[in-house]
Amino acid sequence: MTRRPRPVRPVRLGPRSLAALVLVGAIGVVAFGWPFLAPPGSQLGAHAQDAPWLFAGLLLLLVAVVAATISESGLGPKAVAMLGVLAATGAALRPVGAGTAGIEPMFFLMVLSGRVLGPGFGFVLGSVTMFASALLTGGVGPWMPFQMLAMGWFTMGAGLLPGPDRLRGRAEPVLLAAYGFLAAFAYGTVMNLAGWPFMGALASGIAFDPHAALPANLARFLAYCLATSLGWDLGRAVCTVVLTLTLGPTLLRALRRATRRAAFETAVTFEPPAT
Repeated sequence: MTRRPRPVRPVRLGPRSLAALVLVGAIGVVAFGWPFLAPPGSQLGAHAQDAPWLFAGLLLLLVAVVAATISESGLGPKAVAMLGVLAATGAALRPVGAGTAGIEPMFFLMVLSGRVLGPGFGFVLGSVTMFASALLTGGVGPWMPFQMLAMGWFTMGAGLLPGPDRLRGRAEPVLLAAYGFLAAFAYGTVMNLAGWPFMGALASGIAFDPHAALPANLARFLAYCLATSLGWDLGRAVCTVVLTLTLGPTLLRALRRATRRAAFETAVTFEPPAT
């Protein structure tokens, strides 16, 4: 019985990278969830229209710092080349089906890439892909850093799934499809948190109320999700599942073959020409 080779990771997270990821994750939770964390009538709640802009600038800086920290941990020229190819592909896929029931094929590519290339590479890939797609589609605004962080989490999570060196065959696409289905809803929900406070001026029954208690705002947020994004999130989730189950096995083999041939863990050396 032959043992499967251990998965090749273009980025192996060190203590600094892990610390940076934990820090940006904690601040990201606050940036997304501040409407539920701020006491009723607090100064932060009174600036509901300003807070997303402040958090957006902070998150953009933090994501850049994390990406740089991970890069210092060993993102060599081969990994940078693969990062560029996958990010460009994901950015090109995002506009496909845009505006049509949440059909966004880039999500399944992020799931499979994170699975094969690991959580560190996955976080950088998700963030860079969303940044590139925002430039490509003109979707630059205060929501962009939130999208970058959420997609970084989404792709990193796929790299943290169990059994990367043992789980193969039909079980692996099923696992990835299940993860993609749940993560597609999670992505939509956290992105709703980024935009929900902007509805304060509309004074509707589903808008964030800075003077309401936590249960009331939770009910408002649930109604907001059901009214505005449930259909879109369901379309994204179903699209991710279908593409993962149909194209996933082929793409997984291609990505693993590419990582083996790239030999990320082999240092690149340049020898002077013979004289």
